[in-house]
Amino acid sequence: MAAPRTVPDSTRIVVIGGGVGGASVAHHLAELGETEVVLLERAELTSGSTFHSAGLVGQLRADPTLTRMNMYSVELYRRLEREGHPIGWNESGSIKLASSAERMEEIRRQISWARTYDLPLHEISPTEAQDLFPLLDLDGVVGAAHLASDGSLDPSQLCYALANLARARGVRIVERTRVIGIDTRAGRVHRVRTDRGDIECEIAVDCGGMFAAEIARMVGVCVPIVPMSHQYVVTEAFLPRDAAPLPSLRDPDLLVYFRQEVDGLVMGGYERTPAPFALGPDGRDAIPPDFNGRLLPDDWSRMEEIGHNAARRVPIMGTVGVRTMINGPEAFTPDNEFCLGETEVAGFFVAAGFCAHGIAGAGGIGRVMAEWIVAGEPSFDVWHMDINRFGRQYRSPHHTLARTVETYSTYYDIPYPGQQRASGRRLRLSPAYPWHAQHGAVFGEKAGWERVDWYESNADPTLEHLRPPGWAGRHWSSAIVVEHRATREAAALFDESSFAKLEVSGPDAATFLDAVCDNAVARGVGDVTYTQALNRRGGIEADFTVTRTGDDTFLIVTGTAFGSHDTAWLRKQARRRDARVRIADVTGQLACLALWGPRTRDLLAPLTPADLGNGAFPFMTSQEITVGSIPVRALRVTFVGELGWELYPSAEYGAALWQTLWDAGRTVGLVAGGYRAIETLRLEKGYRVWGSDLTAETNPYEAGLGFCVKLDKAGGFEGQDGLRTVKRDGPTRRLRALVLDDPHQVVLGSEPVRIDGATVGRVTSGGPGYTLDASIAYAYLPIDRAAPGTRIEIDLFGTWVGGVVAKEPLFDPGSTRVLA
Repeated sequence: MAAPRTVPDSTRIVVIGGGVGGASVAHHLAELGETEVVLLERAELTSGSTFHSAGLVGQLRADPTLTRMNMYSVELYRRLEREGHPIGWNESGSIKLASSAERMEEIRRQISWARTYDLPLHEISPTEAQDLFPLLDLDGVVGAAHLASDGSLDPSQLCYALANLARARGVRIVERTRVIGIDTRAGRVHRVRTDRGDIECEIAVDCGGMFAAEIARMVGVCVPIVPMSHQYVVTEAFLPRDAAPLPSLRDPDLLVYFRQEVDGLVMGGYERTPAPFALGPDGRDAIPPDFNGRLLPDDWSRMEEIGHNAARRVPIMGTVGVRTMINGPEAFTPDNEFCLGETEVAGFFVAAGFCAHGIAGAGGIGRVMAEWIVAGEPSFDVWHMDINRFGRQYRSPHHTLARTVETYSTYYDIPYPGQQRASGRRLRLSPAYPWHAQHGAVFGEKAGWERVDWYESNADPTLEHLRPPGWAGRHWSSAIVVEHRATREAAALFDESSFAKLEVSGPDAATFLDAVCDNAVARGVGDVTYTQALNRRGGIEADFTVTRTGDDTFLIVTGTAFGSHDTAWLRKQARRRDARVRIADVTGQLACLALWGPRTRDLLAPLTPADLGNGAFPFMTSQEITVGSIPVRALRVTFVGELGWELYPSAEYGAALWQTLWDAGRTVGLVAGGYRAIETLRLEKGYRVWGSDLTAETNPYEAGLGFCVKLDKAGGFEGQDGLRTVKRDGPTRRLRALVLDDPHQVVLGSEPVRIDGATVGRVTSGGPGYTLDASIAYAYLPIDRAAPGTRIEIDLFGTWVGGVVAKEPLFDPGSTRVLA
């Protein structure tokens, strides 16, 4: 006998998953006025990972957006408790311990970040930490930080509170209803099929927790998450009932965390030997269909190291009884970031991969997702959480598993700049990779590509005095200086084959690109245009060059890590406009070798019959030429502020082109260089980087890119109205170059900037400039405090370092070298 129908025939939005994520999304959708919402839960509300979560709510993260999302969560949780929706919110504060000098450096860096968010994170002494958490043993403790506004709550109560609020605003919640299929029509969600009937809808939101990947496969979408066993114990009661509440406590050096649970403690951690849960023989998640409201068997062997460390830091853990162990699966992602946003299937959204910190982020997740669904874009910059950030390699369950296991096992490690992952390497290789390896290349990995950071064979021991102090000098080589100076003084050859390359073609290609770019890109064949693609507010969603290669064909070149994101964004825009275009990722089809420096023309001219003079081959143009025996598309562009070209051969010619250029370069002192030198060169010239200097929350006028904006462009463009408002009212801030007084002190990013004792911004990017012998930083400053010559200070690991706002560009302001 068929189960009775319990679902409506149709609605606008279906939210799949009744955990804290789905409940938060439904609640925030209802707050924005969306009442045609149905939330489906396969079992009962909270029966996924929500019911076994430890309930910790910490706000400060290394990422600005996630910090702000968590801060919003705390505001929401306070409000829920205050307005009579009990969630067990306990604002007891948190302590982070440093059991090593290196960890204390990290804590001081985090304290400096907190200033930019007005978070009251303070350094405290070991004794002060013990005063707040009297159970502590201070052996080995170097210092600590305290944040009074952190707390904990009951995750199940939170979920029910959000669900009840959503229901009160018209959201229909249907439990014990399983999704068995999702139908699409013309590439868009059309129907959600359940075991209680089908629901026609416009939008489906996958909040399925560890089942999210399985749900996404119903529409052919890959959500790269792995269910990981995460354990903690709850002790017997031993705390005095009249004692002040204990703050939560983390000792990442010992891999453990604690929080009070009534009259006892919760203790958990992140072990070095993690255990994935329910994987099939192909490495893909294969969760039993009846795994609802269930836990995994206790695994005391994996708790051995954590248990020993816990008793070392809180000695009573060695004698107090354990009431229960909680071992439950949590969905982790390969980079420890959430999976949020609309997928390549129109109307199919994902909010999953909460990595055991979903309770802290739940409020912010719900807000961001609701904005995304209703307005078409979130108010926060969440590209690094966007489901579309993952490249095609993450369709492999083996790659996803290897990277996720490594991420879990290093959860509490200090994230030193330049530190590389070990798993999933040697996937995407340039044609010249063997040459690089044979010549001493030190590789970094980005988006699966092995990229040259520098060649240790270029190192010069006499330049070792330029090594930056502290963290900035950990993954550094004097070779970076050698490669930088060679680019300025002679010529350098860089392998940029990892740059993402997108081909846009079709009868509407020109009008489509002009409609989604702020600059005029539908120019003559061979013209190269630097442009931004904007959201409706005028924020920068992408930053790239567009080369017109034919009447109906364009080549977009964007950053290595941004190819998947930019492709998805462009395809979404094409769907919205019903544009007759084909958008293809051709990254692997083309190598890219960049040849830059004042002697570049001397090197290249004998190798080609093409005229490389300014008249015949102007800056920001492209031609098809031959170099030696090799056909290439040559773009006269630069990201280092020097004369030069980017050469794009078909991939099979890449190794031969590299060798041809290398052999010819001996006559001009050619040096092979890596990405770390490029970074120091672009800082001197003031070229912006998307993802740090430029984001979805910054606009071209405040970023100093107003020259790209063509407000009078025929037909208009995405974000035009937003930019008109900015131009009419004037920007409130500007991205400015800052030069530190001490050229050896190097920023790493996100440090607070203050003027006259008041914090006014944070560093977006920075580093050394070896031509200028300067330490450079960039930051958005209030428009009335951004004049060149203004004195500033930057907090480096707890020490304020002086500097000055400088006039841009710092290097070659007339661009005579670029146009040489």
